[in-house]
Amino acid sequence: MKSGLMVVAVALLALSCGRNEKTTRVRTVPVAPVPTMWDRQIRNAVDAGDGDYRLGVLRERAAAEPRNIAVRMELAKAYGERGYPDMALELCRMTAARFPESGEVQLGLVRALRAMNRRQEAIEGLETFLRTQPQTSPDYFSWLGILRDEGGLWAAGEPDHRKAVELAPTVDSLHNNLGYNLLMQKKNEEAGAAFREALRLNPGSLIARNNLGLALAQQNASSQAVASWQASADPATAHNNMAAVWIEAGNYPEARKELETALGYNRNHPAALRNLALVARLEGKPAVMPDLSQQSWWERRKKSFKRLFVGPLEDSKAGKHESTTSSIHP
Repeated sequence: MKSGLMVVAVALLALSCGRNEKTTRVRTVPVAPVPTMWDRQIRNAVDAGDGDYRLGVLRERAAAEPRNIAVRMELAKAYGERGYPDMALELCRMTAARFPESGEVQLGLVRALRAMNRRQEAIEGLETFLRTQPQTSPDYFSWLGILRDEGGLWAAGEPDHRKAVELAPTVDSLHNNLGYNLLMQKKNEEAGAAFREALRLNPGSLIARNNLGLALAQQNASSQAVASWQASADPATAHNNMAAVWIEAGNYPEARKELETALGYNRNHPAALRNLALVARLEGKPAVMPDLSQQSWWERRKKSFKRLFVGPLEDSKAGKHESTTSSIHP
């Protein structure tokens, strides 16, 4: 006999009754497969779209116009805005596979990957795309620089920012991005030059002006930094920013001086009060408010005059940027 399993059919006979015993067959119901997470995400996204008029229209258009890249990208953006970044990413991936030569799709894929915190994949995909589809728009190189900056790869991102500036030298935001990259590498003078160029192109750029203040503060040009901040904010805020820079540098006595100056301008400045409390904790000393009552009448009048017509007081000896509570946002 060969080895292996032998299937034996067994007939049950009821000899006493003289007839065969009938066996009841139980019909098995096929078990439905457990839906995967991706299946649930699709179902959830479809359900969300069912009650969303704009999303429904975009889905219908994408189905009716499968080669319409703009509609596909708009649909992906809509999914992302409604809390389905994974759906947006998958749609961008499928669209990129179908239209590998499209720069618009590639940038959409980069944004979708970034939203899912997949920056390295975005960098590698964008570099591959640029090797096969060379581009002259600065957007691609700017995105490479931004992605590397967000990963702390400042030195690697600098050439990308410089390439973007080279392709579009009149765009102020590109100069600001280059400046911020240089600032993070402590190339303060070069950073200051980049911020100044951004401000020359767009004098109203609050971000560039705040960043210029940071660059000047890092060069110990405290009065110039305060002046830069005060061009877009009040004196109390400008001196508070300087105090925050000193806090980050660990120079608490200088931070206190700046905070006293800030509170001299505005005794109720929220950020300055919070920074004063922070310095007190870090130093282990009480948070003492400046006593303006001890100043002579002439000293108070002289300060008031300078506030109105001169700007920041000359006795503000400080030099750097924010810590926990500052009014600047690079």
